[in-house]
Amino acid sequence: MNLSPPQNLSIYQLALDVEVPPKRLIISSATLLSMVKSQIDLLIEQKISATIVAKFPPLNIFGSELKRYQQHFNDATIFNCQLAEVGEVKTDINLEISKSADSSSHNAACLSDNLVRLVTDNHQINREYFLIILSDQFCSFVLAHRPLKKLKKQILNQKNTQKIPSMVAVQTFDGKVINRVLDGIKTVSDSKQLNTDQLVYTPAPQPELTNQLFLAQVKRQEEISSRKYKSRFNNFKDQSQTLRSNLQAKDEYLRNVCQELLSPLTHIKTALSLLNSPSIKAPQRQRYLDMIKRECDRQNSLMTGVMDLVELERNLDNTSLEPVCLSEVVPGVVSTYQPLAQERGVMLAYTVPNDLPNVWCVSGGLRQIVINLLSNCIKFTPNGGQVWVRTRRLDGYIQLEFRDTGIGIPENEISKIFNRFYKVRPAVNEETGSAGLGLTIVEKLIQRCGGSISVSSVPGEGSSFKVLLASTSG
Repeated sequence: MNLSPPQNLSIYQLALDVEVPPKRLIISSATLLSMVKSQIDLLIEQKISATIVAKFPPLNIFGSELKRYQQHFNDATIFNCQLAEVGEVKTDINLEISKSADSSSHNAACLSDNLVRLVTDNHQINREYFLIILSDQFCSFVLAHRPLKKLKKQILNQKNTQKIPSMVAVQTFDGKVINRVLDGIKTVSDSKQLNTDQLVYTPAPQPELTNQLFLAQVKRQEEISSRKYKSRFNNFKDQSQTLRSNLQAKDEYLRNVCQELLSPLTHIKTALSLLNSPSIKAPQRQRYLDMIKRECDRQNSLMTGVMDLVELERNLDNTSLEPVCLSEVVPGVVSTYQPLAQERGVMLAYTVPNDLPNVWCVSGGLRQIVINLLSNCIKFTPNGGQVWVRTRRLDGYIQLEFRDTGIGIPENEISKIFNRFYKVRPAVNEETGSAGLGLTIVEKLIQRCGGSISVSSVPGEGSSFKVLLASTSG
């Protein structure tokens, strides 16, 4: 028989180089496993003791099928083919049947005794996996061939890239093709046990057996397709739900923005209409003018907060972290708010040791965090109250605490204060409007920095906001 030289051996080409070659199929690894399982099931159901020659992908699940078969037929012969370099046996062989605890030592020994090393310096055979079943009742040959990268690139360059073959497979029951393949394997085998001349098998299996096999394979393939489509459907369903939730969140966000914008506009319009009254007195006129100024400040604060939040959400994920020194940020912010605290009769103090290590934060993020938390503390602390900013080391982190003796937060509302536009607590001083977005921005910045924020509060006694940021010193 005229076979290719061993170094150029391709089982795939041997199977196709016949007068009527088997039909080629495009399959996945899951389909190959399904075909193997169907054939093993058939042998077990029909109680056929066969000789098996196999070379499988390096996955234990394929080897477990051989174990499963040998558990039913101790007299069955199984040849495990493994690729080895010329003059050298590979340690990372293509098939390594795991000897799990629930497998008998007899089965493991049987599978390892009939080891067939395929010695060739051509790695083409390394891309081929096959199962050959030989018996006087049934014979079969299944082979899967992984295309070379060049072929895959050609497929990717085509317009229709939706169907890219994982493997090209052939399946046949033709004894002549099987005999040709066995002779080819023998030419590169270092095993004297694999004597193809002594292997006895039917040249063609019974039609009933092949029909039963095809029905089993179709059923298994339908199950695979059903699981695949069900998985895709669930993924699409989850994506659709996520998209719907995002749209609902955006709608709610826009609704809240519109409501917040309408409120100051309504007050401004009311004040302007009252100012047009011919009988209005000077004190009243001044009161309405102050109302207009206050509502304009409130609207300006709202628009600034919304724009800051939109800009933050758009760019935050792409912003890198950098080391920031607390002693260079906190004192400057505190000194900026000191006049406002004095005006409201609030004692403001801070403690930031100079030897504290830097923390990881986004550019400008730490300043925003300090400003929002400090202004909140002052806003909700009455005359005669106190506000502190303290820092300390804590297990690879730096804790930054903002504590006040203000009006506090009810326990059932603490979980809501980071929501957009949350303004349930009445501020002590309503001169400056609030957008209700400060704590939302704080939480997003801290999360991006890999830190955390916790809140504790007692109504009437005060609140404490503790921020943990990773230290650059670890």
